[in-house]
Amino acid sequence: MLLIGGGAFTGLLLIFIYNSLVAKRNMVRNAFSSIDVNLKRRHDLIPNLVETVKGFAAHEQETLTKLIEARQEASRTGLSESERLRAEEKIGPRVRKVVALAESYPDLKSSEHFLNLQRNLTETEAQISAARRAYNAAVYQINNAVESFPSNLIAGAFGFKRHDFFEATGSAREPVDIS
Repeated sequence: MLLIGGGAFTGLLLIFIYNSLVAKRNMVRNAFSSIDVNLKRRHDLIPNLVETVKGFAAHEQETLTKLIEARQEASRTGLSESERLRAEEKIGPRVRKVVALAESYPDLKSSEHFLNLQRNLTETEAQISAARRAYNAAVYQINNAVESFPSNLIAGAFGFKRHDFFEATGSAREPVDIS
């Protein structure tokens, strides 16, 4: 009886730990999906921003080209989660730089279309930031489970892996230079 009870307890514990790992992995996927939705929204706004600024600031072509290139790099298929997040890091500072250019162009700064784009981008960036915090919280939970005993034994046996945190790199941490 004792062996049967011990075996049943062990089996239930294994099932509980496995299901907990699945739930944590799904939390990471859900959080990444939330980031992805907001990044798609930002990607959709970028062409409008570029076209609007182009009309007012034609000689800022290099800044606009770098933004478009960063968007294309992040849109490539086949990128892992961490590669995609690193590519997306390059877009945020470039968007902020293009928006900051409005200070040098009073006509652009007063354009209703530009102001609407600026509001949408600001809102989208705030949503991306919140989604990244949720993603990092989910990654923290699964990484703890994948590395902690005894769940690390089950994680290794069933292929659960650590995930990379979203961390801002040097260029994303620097202030926007509009010179």
